[in-house]
Amino acid sequence: MRGLWERHRTAALIGAGTLVALATAVLLGTAPGTSAIHDPDNPGGTGARAVARVLADEGVDVEVARSASALEDTAVDAGTTVLVTSPDNLGRSTARRLLAHAGSATVVVADPGPGAVEALGVEVDGVGSVPDAPRGAGCTDAALDDALRGLAVDVDRATDWPTTTGCFGGRDGWWLASADDGLLLLGAPGILENDQVLRADNATVALRLLGRGDRLVWYVPDLADLAADDGVSLRTLLPPWLVPAVWMAGLAMVAVVWWRGRRLGPLATEPLPVTVRALETTHARGRLYRDADDRAHAARALRRHSRAAAAAHLRLPTDDGDTLVRDVARAVARPGDEVAALLDDSAPPPRTDEELIRLADSLAALDREVRAT
Repeated sequence: MRGLWERHRTAALIGAGTLVALATAVLLGTAPGTSAIHDPDNPGGTGARAVARVLADEGVDVEVARSASALEDTAVDAGTTVLVTSPDNLGRSTARRLLAHAGSATVVVADPGPGAVEALGVEVDGVGSVPDAPRGAGCTDAALDDALRGLAVDVDRATDWPTTTGCFGGRDGWWLASADDGLLLLGAPGILENDQVLRADNATVALRLLGRGDRLVWYVPDLADLAADDGVSLRTLLPPWLVPAVWMAGLAMVAVVWWRGRRLGPLATEPLPVTVRALETTHARGRLYRDADDRAHAARALRRHSRAAAAAHLRLPTDDGDTLVRDVARAVARPGDEVAALLDDSAPPPRTDEELIRLADSLAALDREVRAT
């Protein structure tokens, strides 16, 4: 048993670590009200706990409704502001219930997507952008102008809504658009986020927009309230734990690839299963030279072999070519120029296969003459 543990210890530890990480990601991803963007209970950078706490400290009655039924159980009148976050969870049925229950109250929808805007019955297309500078209020809505005059908003991302009236306008539309009677589209949701609320006049804008009345109903739609024929976006159909689970699965896969792909020791050498004869190797190299059409290289190899054989037989050094040619010519009684043309690499290389064959025959004959001395 101990030997089995020693052999598979690394795999077991990696598997256990992966399971723990996945369980943690699932638990964190499914924890209610802790990671949703613009959620009043989210203390993270994209949460809105700071704005909710400050509104409550300023005397505004903040009530959170996390379902359509909870919203309908909450009293709403003309002095109430209804803030809708996570609007992508809205469907046609829940949007109708929201607007019907809100009545004459002001409804502020934070960062609505195309599906949410369509569900609310607003025919307008937003234009997303990454602002490079704060934008002043400049409201054309009289009710909003009294509260937001002279203020500026600075956010990381925004959506311009090309409606008739609104605040914080630019070339493509308004960051706070009056879409209908009592319905406002907030295209600069960064004013609610914990890590952006202190920029420019973001905090003041958020407090004056949401705290104009004595009561704020913070509505977080729930997917469970959707009817069967409600149209929702693909993102709203994904469970909140899916993204962290996919990340953890990818990291686990990388760890397994690294673990199984690493080299565990030096390479093992083994003898060849067959013995290749020298003649076969010579023929193979000759075919390679022929295929490469490199007669000069083949001629140098033949001459080098002949010089080595002659030097070994006559007991001469191979590094002195002139001495070797002179002594070989003297031993076989041939002219020195003729021997140099055969043994010296500086001689012209053969230009055709026939010349290469004649050179090989001449070197073989010279070798036989040297061996006969």
